[in-house]
Formats: sequence, C-alpha cells, structure tokens
Amino acid sequence: MAHTNRLAGETSPYLLQHAHNPVDWFPWGEEAFERARRESKPILLSIGYSACHWCHVMAHESFEDAETAESMNAQFVSVKVDREERPDLDKIYQLAHQILNQRGGGWPLTVFLDPRDRTPFFSGTYFPPQPRHGLPSFREVLRQVGQYYHQRPEHIADDRRALQNVFRSLEAKAAASTPDDAVLSRGRAALAADYDPVHGGFGAAPKFPHPGSLEFLLRCWFGSGQRDAEALAMVLHTLERMAAGGIYDQLGGGFCRYAVDGRWEIPHFEKMLYDNGPLLTLCSQAWRIAGDADFQSVALATARWATEEMQSAEGGFYSALDADSEGEEGRFYVWDADEARCALTPEEWAVVQRHYGFDRPANFEDHWHLRVVRPMNEVAVELGVTRDEAQNRLQTARDKLLVLRSHRVRPGRDEKVLTSWNALMIRGMVVAGQTLARVDLTDSAARAFDFLHRNLWREGRLYASWKDGRARFPAYLDDYAFLLDAGLELLQARWDTARLRWLIELAEVLLAHFEDADQGGFFFTADDHEALIHRPKPLMDESLPSGNGVAALALARLGHVLGETRYLQAAERTLRAAADALRRLPHAHCALLNALDEYLEPPQVIVLRGAPEAMAGWRSEILNSWHPRRLCFAIPASETLLPGLLAERRPLDEGVVAYLCSGTACQAPVDSLEELKNRIAT
Repeated sequence: MAHTNRLAGETSPYLLQHAHNPVDWFPWGEEAFERARRESKPILLSIGYSACHWCHVMAHESFEDAETAESMNAQFVSVKVDREERPDLDKIYQLAHQILNQRGGGWPLTVFLDPRDRTPFFSGTYFPPQPRHGLPSFREVLRQVGQYYHQRPEHIADDRRALQNVFRSLEAKAAASTPDDAVLSRGRAALAADYDPVHGGFGAAPKFPHPGSLEFLLRCWFGSGQRDAEALAMVLHTLERMAAGGIYDQLGGGFCRYAVDGRWEIPHFEKMLYDNGPLLTLCSQAWRIAGDADFQSVALATARWATEEMQSAEGGFYSALDADSEGEEGRFYVWDADEARCALTPEEWAVVQRHYGFDRPANFEDHWHLRVVRPMNEVAVELGVTRDEAQNRLQTARDKLLVLRSHRVRPGRDEKVLTSWNALMIRGMVVAGQTLARVDLTDSAARAFDFLHRNLWREGRLYASWKDGRARFPAYLDDYAFLLDAGLELLQARWDTARLRWLIELAEVLLAHFEDADQGGFFFTADDHEALIHRPKPLMDESLPSGNGVAALALARLGHVLGETRYLQAAERTLRAAADALRRLPHAHCALLNALDEYLEPPQVIVLRGAPEAMAGWRSEILNSWHPRRLCFAIPASETLLPGLLAERRPLDEGVVAYLCSGTACQAPVDSLEELKNRIAT
C-alpha cells in the first residue's frame, strides 16, 4: 500500500484498520506527546472501535482522503485509540466532551488536546466531509481549531482550569451512612416510570437492552416475596419483545447492540460480547422462573453463537462482530424476498412469510430484516396445521436460510480477548450451563476462565487485553471486579481450590491498588497506572455495569464465603461513597443497587462437603429454584488446606454435610437433605 504509519505495529484490529491511512497516526504514547510538544502542535485524538459503523464512515470519508490527511499532518499530531483497549482514556475524554458540549458523546470521538498536559479544549464526534445535518465539514473544523490553538492561548488556559475544576467537583465523597431500602424502592419506581409497556424496555429510540436494570427488577420481584408481579412482568415482557425483534439474530442467535427504533425491529447490527453475556444470564434465569420454552431456545442459541463464532481455540472469547460487511451496514443479515422463497419449499415459505413478515413491506433499505411479526400459534391457525407442524417447518426453513447466509461475506470479527468482557460471558455461560443442565456450556466458561489466568496474569497483576499472543495494558477496575464475580459463579458450578486462591489474589489487588482509602469505592485505574488528567471513580452503569457496583457485590460475597471482614468493609465503604449518587438517580446505578440489596439482606451461603456424586443430588435440590441471594459451593471431601472460614467446613467420615450461613449468622451443620430443605424454606 502507498502509506504505512505507526499503527502497523499494533495488535488492535481497530488501529490496524487505520495503519495504511495517509494520516500520520501515532498510537497513544510518549512518542506522540514529545513530538507535539516539540513542534507546538495540538494533539488530534480520535477514539473508536473496530465494530463501529460511523467510525468506518469517517475513516473512509476523511482519514483515507489525501487532502484531509495532509491538513491533519500539517497542523496536528494525530493519535488513534481503541476505546476497548483503553477504556480509561475513553471514560476521561467522553466526560470531557460532555462537559465541553453539554451533551453526551459517542464514537467516533474527536478531541483536540493541549500538547503540554493533554487537556482537551475542543471536541466532537463524527464530522462529515462536507457541511450537513447542522455539522461543519471536518476540514473546516481542522482549520478553525488550528487557528484557535495558536491565536487564543489565554482562552485555552482558562478552559483547562475550568475543566479541572469540574473534574474535581465530580469526585464522590463518602456519606455518613449507607443508603437504606428506600433507595431500592425509588430505583424500582423510576424504572417503572421509564418503562415502555407496549414494546418493553426503557425509554424511546434508540433502545438499548439495559440488562442491569432487568437484573435489578428480578431482585425486586424476589425481594417482595415474589408478590411484585409488575417487576417480573417488565423483565419477561422486555426479553420476549427483544427475542421477537430484529435486535435478536433470528437465524444465528445472539443480540445486536441496540435497536434504532422503539420496537426492537431494526438493530445497529454490530454484535458485542459484553451485551450477550448478561443477556444470556437473563434469558436462562427467565426460563428457570417462567418455564417458557422460548427463553430456553434463545439462551441456547445465544450460547451456541458465542461458542461457535466467538470462542477461540485457546479458550478466550473474541470481542465483537462488525455491523458492516462489503461496506454496507447489515448486509450479512438482511434478505431479498425472492432469495428466501427460492431456498425453501412452498410449505416452509408459507410459515416463514407470515412469521417473519415477508408479506409486509420491506423494513430495511428495500430488504427484509427478520423479526417475528406473527406468533407461531397464529401462523398455524392461518395455515390449518398444528403448532408443532408449523414449528417443524420453521426450523427446517431456518436451517436452510442459515446455510445460505453462511456463504455470504461475513462481518469482520475483532479478535481481541478482553478480560472484562470475557468475564461477563463466563458468568453467562456458567448460569446457562447450570440452569439448562448443559455441561458443555460450563466447560466453555471454565476454558475461558483458565485462558485468562494462563495468559493475562503476570507477576501478580492482571492485563486487560490479549491478541496475537501478547497480553497488553494493565487491567482496569472492571477487569478485576467482573472476573471476581464470574469466578464465584464458576466455583458454584465446579469447585477448584486453585481458582479460589486466584480470586483471593484478585481481591487483594483490588484493595491494594484501586480502593480510595479516604472516601471509599474504587478508582477505574490502579495507583501505579499511567498518570492521566483525571482518575475517575465510575459509579453509574454505562454499556457495561458499574465496576464499583460489581466489585461491592463480589467482594461482599467473597467476604461472606471466607469470613474475611476486610472485603465486607470495602463493600460497605463503596456503598457509602455511592450514597449521594444512588439517592439522586438510583435507576442509573443498578449494579450498585444490586450490591445494596445484598448488603441490606446478606446472601445465604451453603457449603456442602462430601463425595462429588453424593453431593450432586443436594446441589440439585438447593439450586432447583432461582434465588439471587443464595450461593452454594459443593467442595469434595478430598479437598484440604482450604482458605479462611472454609477450613472449618470439614467433611464427615461418610455422607454429605451442609453448612448454612445467612450473612454472619451460621447454623449448626446438617447431615440430612430433608432438614436442609426445611431450613432453606424458613
């Protein structure tokens, strides 16, 4: 190719997509900063990710254009960042964009930085090559920003001071006490007020899945003694409508990132690992609670997509599938009616046409994107066949269409293995494996967990990303917290003392390097991380659950399992640090609400000791119904040298013994399953 820049040596697929732009891109690092200082040029920071449609559009329109690149190279030092590798930078500069523009950001994020300390003084997102939609052209932005930097240095200094003052004002201060259950009630009420009773989900278009909100509503239903039917209905209805919509891949399984409409019909076609792990968890739990076979089918199809398309041979899960293929968004997924009809028998087509809406106008750029228009019961009545017969025709039709689709050019796959996203999928796989009695899914989770331990744990510290045999970037709060949470789920499915000891190491690093010792809670970056213009302590859920919320929940659980009060105290300090945020906007902090729920009503921890085959029946009885605050660990009698409180959970000479604690209150050991069931029931 005519151009090769410094991104050619990177591992990120997103950065490599720009390695042959005529732009003289730098990766984030001292080489770029030193050059910007030396030449007195502002830094043009561009943040995106490989599956981002509008990132591709701006790259094609501007970064591949020689004249635009010439302007960038002459006036700026240009730096490319993959937001999935560097969520620390993304969090800081998205927040700065919000402060500077008084509105939310997104990707691509375009930020201009003072080279002296990398403080932003102007920012935007996507800019077109010519003025349109109220946006200036990117070249005009370059010209005006370049002039502003050199002609108004006093304004830039004022902006720097103002921005730093805002950053300082956002730092959470610990409250005198932890919130009470009134915060939980207010969070539930706020979600109900924002709920869409027709299509499910929250808010209007674009509509995101918000799995953390659904998980919290399930806890509300359970915590009410299962009397809060509305909370459960909001969860089940949302999952039903999503599963029937185009946000769910009706042929291949798995969910896209969001729907551009309020009906879940047309998605933004990228598929992200971080959405599918939590949604797999929720669909599995919904099947356990409601017994609806459709939830089981969606969970199994999503798990199959994850294992077959997203899991590497080494065990780690890849990050994402692109929205685009052959330069067009959604091309891999949408259908021409004649193409679909010709692939099927008349009987199959009769079902597919009605079920997926081919008898209605095309719904995506003169093509059909599959979504459920008429349920199978209705289709069967129209065709005068049994539901089972209609379902069989649909299944054979889907198999044929899936084979036909497999011959198309596939969307690009981002093959980074990200620790935090893997942890979310590991948790989903464990829950699905246990709920659906699928050992293969638990095996998949264990392989991914062990892959992270083997490849991303170096000299007592975790790394955030792995690709091409290289572990890179010191891990963030989310990596430690999500992995701790996922590991506790895995231990309940399959005991392994070595895995527990690694979880303890992760918890110790969290406390030593991430905790705010003065105000409580956890910073997003470690105390020995690269110095940046701000060290955030994120409390609010975003596209991922809050790392502080997951850390508080997981540390408290591990503290109860081990009898380790330091972990319990760290969880409590986190809730105090978040108290004001929870009281102001509870429904935006559902991960923290989940942690608060377990702080106010501590989990029930059951430890079984005995022979594995003898404990299997006990485990089945204990886990027979969904219980969000119950942990059960079946530890073989042969295991010795257990840490903490577990060392006191000794096996009997014969049979099974159960140790049951609720929070810090423990009962006498039980060697009768019937007695254990009675105690659990009360």
